[in-house]
Amino acid sequence: MRYRYHDERQKLLAGVGIPPPEPNFRCRGTRRAGILVVIFVMGALLYLGSKVPPEYPVADESEHWKSEGWFPSPRGGTVKNWEESYRKAAELVGKMSLLEKVNITTGIGWQQGLCVGNTGPAINVGFPSLCLQDGPLGLRFADHATAWPAALTVGATWNRELAFKRGAGHGEEARLKGINILLGPSMGPLGRMPAGGRNWEGFGTDPYLQGAAAAETIKGIQSSGVIATAKHFILNEQEHFRQVLEWSESPNHAISSNADDRTMHELYLWPFADSVRAGVASVMCSYNQVNNTYACGNSKTMNGLLKDELGFQGFVQSDWFAVRDGVLSILGGLDMVMPGNVLIEDGGYTLFGANLTSAVMNSTLPVERLNEMALRIVAAWYQLGQDDKSKFPEDKPNFSSWTQKEEDFIYHGAGEGDRGIVNKYVDVQSDHWKVARQVAVEGTVLVKNEGILPLKRGSFKGKHIGIYGEDAGTEDQKGFPNFCVDRGCNKGSLGSGWGSGSVEFPHFHTPLSALKTAFNTSADDIPRFTAITNNQYTSSIVKSAKSQHLCFAFINSDAGEGYIQDPVTGVHGDRMDLYPQNGGDKLVKSVTENCENTIVVVHAVGPVILEEWIDLPGIQAVVLAHLPGQESGKALVEILFGDTNPSGKLPYTIGKSLKDYGPGAEVIYHPNALTPQQTFNEGLEIDYRYFDKHSITPRFEFGFGLSYSTFAIKSPRLTQKLPKAPFPSPRPKMLPPPSIPASPLPPFSSVLFPEGFKKVLHYIYPYVSRPSDIFRPSPIHYPPDYDRKRPLSPAGGGEGGNPSLWDVVAELEVTVRNTGDVEGAEVAQLYVGFPEVEGINFPVRVLRGFEKVFLKAGQEKKVVFEIKRRELSYWDVIAQNWRMPTEGNFTIWVGSSSRNLPVEINF
Repeated sequence: MRYRYHDERQKLLAGVGIPPPEPNFRCRGTRRAGILVVIFVMGALLYLGSKVPPEYPVADESEHWKSEGWFPSPRGGTVKNWEESYRKAAELVGKMSLLEKVNITTGIGWQQGLCVGNTGPAINVGFPSLCLQDGPLGLRFADHATAWPAALTVGATWNRELAFKRGAGHGEEARLKGINILLGPSMGPLGRMPAGGRNWEGFGTDPYLQGAAAAETIKGIQSSGVIATAKHFILNEQEHFRQVLEWSESPNHAISSNADDRTMHELYLWPFADSVRAGVASVMCSYNQVNNTYACGNSKTMNGLLKDELGFQGFVQSDWFAVRDGVLSILGGLDMVMPGNVLIEDGGYTLFGANLTSAVMNSTLPVERLNEMALRIVAAWYQLGQDDKSKFPEDKPNFSSWTQKEEDFIYHGAGEGDRGIVNKYVDVQSDHWKVARQVAVEGTVLVKNEGILPLKRGSFKGKHIGIYGEDAGTEDQKGFPNFCVDRGCNKGSLGSGWGSGSVEFPHFHTPLSALKTAFNTSADDIPRFTAITNNQYTSSIVKSAKSQHLCFAFINSDAGEGYIQDPVTGVHGDRMDLYPQNGGDKLVKSVTENCENTIVVVHAVGPVILEEWIDLPGIQAVVLAHLPGQESGKALVEILFGDTNPSGKLPYTIGKSLKDYGPGAEVIYHPNALTPQQTFNEGLEIDYRYFDKHSITPRFEFGFGLSYSTFAIKSPRLTQKLPKAPFPSPRPKMLPPPSIPASPLPPFSSVLFPEGFKKVLHYIYPYVSRPSDIFRPSPIHYPPDYDRKRPLSPAGGGEGGNPSLWDVVAELEVTVRNTGDVEGAEVAQLYVGFPEVEGINFPVRVLRGFEKVFLKAGQEKKVVFEIKRRELSYWDVIAQNWRMPTEGNFTIWVGSSSRNLPVEINF
């Protein structure tokens, strides 16, 4: 979030006619009389430089990829599930003044409240300031809260119930800390590029898996009354050049992700549809551009796809400092700006606030659009029951994101003024460690086992065990367990990636400490341990490994958000490659070439290339423990010793090289144009789809994972429930949106700062400084298609899309049997292959269902898959609707991975 290029920031502001901040500048309302800088126009931003530097070849994608306009912004309150919340919201918003409506849509400024994001209140009607807090795996900056396993680890569990339980615990902790809006879960990035820095914040590289896990997480979070946020909308697939002023090579222009209509729908929009259907009350737009329009100002994606086609009823908030234009973003569907100010250094300068007040007062923006913004926010508040003061008391939140002191400035960003208690140190963890550990256990994937696992307690008395690698973790390492701000360095044992999605570990069970207490069954049954946790001590490791009966090699690979560059590895956001970091390959070879019984444990943010050592004879087992959170070591030993039978499955493919994933999988590390262009030419062929289409043998396929038992999937029985039909039912009629009685605009005097008003430094207010600020000398240039009313999408009509898309077309029953001698769980995975359709290319197969089945030895259960219309449809770009092929046969497979599919049936 922090901007590092101060000189470039000054140029950016000057380039659009905005004076740079004065020394010790204060919030002064609208900066310049006669200029309504709500229109901080993207156009000016895009043309800051006149020439592309010679070393940047001009890419022509920017001319070929243009995002169309979609106006007006659809109204909320059109589905039955939200009807009562919108009725209440209309009544409350109808009583608000214009300034109060502006206040609840505008963040009050970076560090001006106790949370990472805070809205202004509507005091006269009793609507509170809302607290928005990161993030997807815990409560960022909060004390006494659980550090959950990352979403990638949740995806590796393939367990819907666990995803819900993790979300419920996460939501409960947020509510008890006084948080209204939790900034998670993440389903963007999807993972198009395996080296993408924030892939670990999502659940895996398949849209069905991502959507299923995200939906359960949302239901869990919102079961506690906390508003969940589906993010980052949309096509935010790499960190390099994701936003302005973060990258010195392209400081003025964020990257444009360019995707065609079908790719957008079948891959990247799919999990957002699942999230909306799950009732998510907030969506966060992303930093990047989509088809050369900034995502937070893109009317096609926010108005057309999200609010119309997907029927989203909640509010759209911006990512932090992501808004490049005020008026166009609001017309394009943005409902709330975060954290309020344009750039982190700009204190009280905002595109909303006073500028939004002025835009409505001078009729640049219709008051109806402001009413709708406020309605969506208030309706979400009612929908989650946050008007219940017994659950959401007025004195919340009870922690500060900016200091660990009990008492500090009330407005930390001001650095002056009133002081008070900002931290109450409320412990909200309860027994959530149990769910956290279970997620870490089930999210651990065993990919190789030559029979060494599970280890047997009591069989290593007097034997020598070597534990090697910094990733094993040592509790006496300086900074443990919270190395570097926002976990922005690869030190110690890896429990999470870095960035705004990280948290403070309340404690961390290292693998080293857990292993040292895991082998013995009694006090006199302790092996002799040797631990070397410096990867660079190669000669010592080689010498030590020669004398061990059993060795562990711990390696990792880290990445995170683009505002951090790891001082240890040099990784800046996205990984530079897929190899283990900190000399991991060398470490493993040094161990296994001298120790014939080596177990390798990998903690990583995504796929890691294992080719240098995976087939060496000393490698007896390989365990991929992903990002396990605080329970890391405790969870690991449960798997190693068979306390729990491993049941994790890969939520991505592990190739033998980065090249195996295809040209579209490579991060753009250097700008290819003034506005970097990233075109998704591979279409639907990402991860396992690319491997399948091009007959590439992976090292370990998507969905793969070993067990200490064996399973059989057999006896398919297909029952057709509905006839095949090309299109879903006609879009159903939706409820009329609530209306707020029209009223004249207030007098100018009512929106000015009250006489004698004492301002807080850098705080963002809705007030205008003087009447002349309300007017501009020239008209606003609206989008060329602003007056063209778009037809409603036939694919819409309900939350998540046309309700007919969820009609069950067929049911497939299979039997899953545990054929081994220990209890365990198998994930039955259903894949669909489409019939041939002239002119349409399909992947070989796509995931369309999964069920995790727990079985005792010898037990069998029947599993029934409901196959819905949506899962048998592709996006027809001509009809602008989901189309089911009605000629030819679908092929349906069920198995234990994307390439182990013993059940095959035609439909």
